[in-house]
Amino acid sequence: MASVLLTGGTGALGRAVEPALLEHGHTVRILSRHEQPAGREPGTWARGDLHTGDGIDAAVDGVETIIHCATSNGRGDIVGTENLIAAARKASNPHLIYVSIVGVDSIPMFYYRAKFEAEQRVETSALPWTILRATQFHKLVFALFAAQRRLPLVFAPDLLFQPIDVRDVAVHLAELAAAGPAARVPDIGGPEILSAEEIARLTLESLGVRRRVVPLRFPGRMFAALKSGNNLVPGNRAGKRTFAEFAAEQVTAGP
Repeated sequence: MASVLLTGGTGALGRAVEPALLEHGHTVRILSRHEQPAGREPGTWARGDLHTGDGIDAAVDGVETIIHCATSNGRGDIVGTENLIAAARKASNPHLIYVSIVGVDSIPMFYYRAKFEAEQRVETSALPWTILRATQFHKLVFALFAAQRRLPLVFAPDLLFQPIDVRDVAVHLAELAAAGPAARVPDIGGPEILSAEEIARLTLESLGVRRRVVPLRFPGRMFAALKSGNNLVPGNRAGKRTFAEFAAEQVTAGP
């Protein structure tokens, strides 16, 4: 079992990854810009800032594996990844696992281009590495339509999605930490492919809201790439939890 530094440990994915790692017998240290919360055991928290590099050398010291879940907009992803790599190379060359998104190399979005560049930094880092791409998380696509619930109409792009639950991704990451460096591993997606209109209806139903869902078509290269299915992994439906199951959970958790 590995000693793991988890970046982005307080985010949606990171909060699911930590218990999955512990269940697999790994020890976990969370990297955060914030002070250690009360009640955490010594050594399980490291304060540091990926964007400035402050505290990163100490955070990576002594770990065997880094799971890089932290993300930000634009070039922040690249800078943060570069700072993490620099600190890891000065340490004991731990195994670096980078979490990315299906289609970052083929869907022309600014955020995706930055993720793809960060992938390339990992590949050329001289560290032992693994890159896992996953489809969009349930929470993201749920939020897209939950945010429209007070409008008279709900708009849904004429696209397909294959949302995956962060808990399913977390289990996969824990297994990768135990398996060791594997370079680009197969992309993973959720258990079902749904239209945005179907996702919108399931979201509204779970919130007890009745609205007309209006499908929209958009011009441009980005939507053409999405329409071609570059965001899907039909051959590797690794997720177990369906979107309907996730949406039903939000009744008590809130949108």
